[in-house]
Amino acid sequence: MTAHYPDLKDASVFITGGGSGIGAALTSAFLAQGAKVAFVQRSDASEFCDEMGKEHGARPLFLPCDISDIPALKSAIDQAAKAHGPVTVLVNNAANDKRHRTEEVTEEFWDRSQSINLKPYFFACQHVVSGMRTSGGGSIINFSSISYMMGNAGYPAYTTANSGINGLTRSLAREFGPDKIRVNALAPGWVLTQKQKDMWVTPESLATHIDRQCLKEEIQPEDMAGPVLFLASNTSRMMTGQALVVDGGVVVTG
Repeated sequence: MTAHYPDLKDASVFITGGGSGIGAALTSAFLAQGAKVAFVQRSDASEFCDEMGKEHGARPLFLPCDISDIPALKSAIDQAAKAHGPVTVLVNNAANDKRHRTEEVTEEFWDRSQSINLKPYFFACQHVVSGMRTSGGGSIINFSSISYMMGNAGYPAYTTANSGINGLTRSLAREFGPDKIRVNALAPGWVLTQKQKDMWVTPESLATHIDRQCLKEEIQPEDMAGPVLFLASNTSRMMTGQALVVDGGVVVTG
């Protein structure tokens, strides 16, 4: 069962990476609320949009875009606003948690990692503010991760961006609160997207991780939808500058 949020009906929602993994679950969840959803990603999402149209009776607006191309990202936000009205819900979801060792990191790799995992978050936030202000407010949800909270090794450029997202979230919450623009972060645990299963999940690693969780179940992409809808809705209207952890209880146990 999913809660129903009447204020999300016809809301203009923009999601980065909204056609696969966690993002696909978010797109579906917002469509189920009656929201108007636009999303960007690099790979073709036409088939996914067809599926959403059949399931919800409404297609999301897919805008092909590499989020590291900031002018293209801003243009996509403008196209979404033209189609659906000013964006009042922004979900910065797209990221790349490619594994790497510190000794192997070049300047080019570092800059590329930040250009995906942090830089677009800032400029997407910056670009939606004026529309949210004229609309009387809005909600920004920035996806982070528990990876930096746990001090995980194996992807330091990624965890640096995660921590930066929290700082960005707090600063923008303070700056734009007077405009009734709320800015929160969501930190998932190990969500078993198809990408994670294909690249990193093994029976041993999964069992070890679930043993660290208080709740002994696998976390699915759909488990992120409810918390995001809550943060997007006026139900959480007095919540801003916060990091909501959805990880099955890992950061509780350490």
